[in-house]
Amino acid sequence: MADANRLFVLHETAAGFALFEVVQFEEIAALTDKANDAVSDFGRFGRSVKLTAFRPFESAVEALENCNAVSEHAMTDLVRDFLESSLPKVSKKKSKATFSLGVVDPGFATAICDGVPGMSCRSDDTVREILRGCRLHLSKYVKGLEGGAENQAQLGLGHSYSRGKVKFNPARSDNMIIQSIALLDQMDKDLNTFAMRVREWYSWHFPELRDHVKDNYMYARCAAYIQDKASLWAATATAAATGEDSEEGGATDKEDKLPGLIEITGDEEVAK
Repeated sequence: MADANRLFVLHETAAGFALFEVVQFEEIAALTDKANDAVSDFGRFGRSVKLTAFRPFESAVEALENCNAVSEHAMTDLVRDFLESSLPKVSKKKSKATFSLGVVDPGFATAICDGVPGMSCRSDDTVREILRGCRLHLSKYVKGLEGGAENQAQLGLGHSYSRGKVKFNPARSDNMIIQSIALLDQMDKDLNTFAMRVREWYSWHFPELRDHVKDNYMYARCAAYIQDKASLWAATATAAATGEDSEEGGATDKEDKLPGLIEITGDEEVAK
């Protein structure tokens, strides 16, 4: 690549920071299906992307500190020193660098541009495709990460990072209370919705019951007890459901039965 088009990519790993230089990489091909074969094959990918520098973490504390900084879109002194010592020097005659730095996270790229004067960063599909290959073949680029060492570093840093997130979560003590309140509110909404559906559907068969029974719970009990209103007098059903005596409980004439608009057939009966 020409100096004006030189591209470096920064890869943040659990073992340290790695800086790669893209020697030749077709940006258009990176967005096609052929790019997958070029990235997966280390023989082809290794000729296009070269490892420039690698800065390992000296301790687990340093790894966790930089991991938290990257997640919060902040640049540490370690990253600044690593980039300034590994990247080509920016000419004082030019306000901007003659190369660009690819970073996978746009927020972290903005922090690098603000922290390093004259730095030009980019975060696009091409950079993400290149970093995918760097992440895939990292153990072949860096000596000492073979044999599962990279996975062990990721596992240890992942546990430390997760513990820190749980420990410093200000709402961790209120989560159960918040979830319980949300559950009660949702149950109340669901019960009200189901009660309205019972009133709406059963009113097609027994519209008069809606005017006499206002309570949703009592209405559901009456509907479950009455079922087909043609087989029961309204006064008897109300007394049986509420447990109260009715003066009309002894009525036996068919004329005392409440009229109906829709008859319930066998396949529409309410299950007991």
